[in-house]
Amino acid sequence: MTTAQISDTFSIGGDLPVHRLGYGAMQLPGPGVWGEPADRAAAVRVVKAAIEQGVDFIDTADSYGPEVSEQIIAEALHPYPENLVIATKAGLTRQGPGIWTPVGRPAYLKQQVELSLRHLEVDRIDLIQLHRIDAEVPLADQLGAFAELKEQGKVRHIGVSEVSVDELKAAREITEIVSVQNLYNLTNRQSQDVLDYATAEGIAFIPWFPIATGDLASPDSPVADIARELDATPSQVALAWLLQKSPVILPIPGTKSVDHLTENLGAATLTLSDEDMARLDALA
Repeated sequence: MTTAQISDTFSIGGDLPVHRLGYGAMQLPGPGVWGEPADRAAAVRVVKAAIEQGVDFIDTADSYGPEVSEQIIAEALHPYPENLVIATKAGLTRQGPGIWTPVGRPAYLKQQVELSLRHLEVDRIDLIQLHRIDAEVPLADQLGAFAELKEQGKVRHIGVSEVSVDELKAAREITEIVSVQNLYNLTNRQSQDVLDYATAEGIAFIPWFPIATGDLASPDSPVADIARELDATPSQVALAWLLQKSPVILPIPGTKSVDHLTENLGAATLTLSDEDMARLDALA
């Protein structure tokens, strides 16, 4: 059994079982999530290493690069292992490094899914997520575009990203929503109400920026104290905290380095005591 497989599983949409510790592919492109990486071969290597170490859930987006992240995943892994679930997103456009602009016009979203099918070299997207709600387009039109593609067999499941509880409820009135992806980690819990709702409803909660590295890795943080006691690293403790916080959480730490990948996946072997959890909970 490989490291990632020590983490328990969650079934996305009730029919896509994945080990809960996944891999986020946002860091594969160049600086500012823009353009080619400095070392494409190294990026391909880290994606391959993730699968070799037992990861069976990868999260990416058409806007990472744009296109670069999806293409690297295909180059590294196609033809894909049978049990691999790849989630991607559409709805953010790119005008340069670090610039992200929501566009939710149905024709645009459908075009992007078609491109993702091509770049990932698949016939169906396992999980398509609306990367951001475009305030200028009715939500029913945005999610309706994905629902049409689902009816055509090009999309299996639909998720949303950076939403409030009310927006998540509104989305569920339009179509079945199996996942929500919001910013959430040890030191940023503004989405706690969304996590609580997702937990109660059995919806996958994919926290982005799960390690918030800077804050958590500093030697004087409580995370560092607990990490030393457990002979672990701060990032492993931060990920283990997420895994134990709710059974619907699917952390997707991303990295360009095989060493960091191996370190992150080591979080699956870590068990935090109730006391550890309470000390970490007090951090927010």
